[in-house]
Amino acid sequence: VTAVDPKRRVVQLDNGEEIAYDYLVAATGARHSYFGHGEWEAHAPGLKSLEDALEIRRRFLMAFETAEKIEDSEERRALLTFVLVGGGPTGVELAGVMQEIARAMRGDFRRIDTPATRVILLEGGPRVLPSFPESLSARAHQDLIDLGVEVRTGALVTGVEPGVVWVGDERIATRTVFWAAGNEASRVGRSLGSRHRRAGRVQVDAGLSVP
Repeated sequence: VTAVDPKRRVVQLDNGEEIAYDYLVAATGARHSYFGHGEWEAHAPGLKSLEDALEIRRRFLMAFETAEKIEDSEERRALLTFVLVGGGPTGVELAGVMQEIARAMRGDFRRIDTPATRVILLEGGPRVLPSFPESLSARAHQDLIDLGVEVRTGALVTGVEPGVVWVGDERIATRTVFWAAGNEASRVGRSLGSRHRRAGRVQVDAGLSVP
């Protein structure tokens, strides 16, 4: 679905087809927000679907396989450096799981030391899990540190390029970046004829209908 025409009461599809409706339930969800930098998406995929999860797993595991065969120590270091952008629930959980998996793979490779893997979590705000109470945020922060995750708050990403993440003027060499920094409502909602709030959320009435 690419758009809705509420005056004509049809749903428009990307193949040009239109489907008429009597009642419409719009539940198209959310997508990643790159804050005006859509070009970053190719280098920093997010997690919103099963396909996304499989791609993240593939990139994560292939980084170790490639590092095992690399002679150049700097390139190997970059391959074993994983950067996650965004300290919300998705970023925090991914960071912790990746560090745990890296530790669990100790001894699975001959030339690389998987527990030495760097997992860096970048959060632009003052704390991780900003929507949670401060006590839980502080606990999560410490748990990540105990797992070996490098947690950096107040770290705004200013650029994502092939092999590099920029935080201001700081250059972080990495071959694997994952995005968990923001969401925006599905663009289909913009065609419903209602006002929009922050991040493209559609304004609805008390019954969740479009006014």
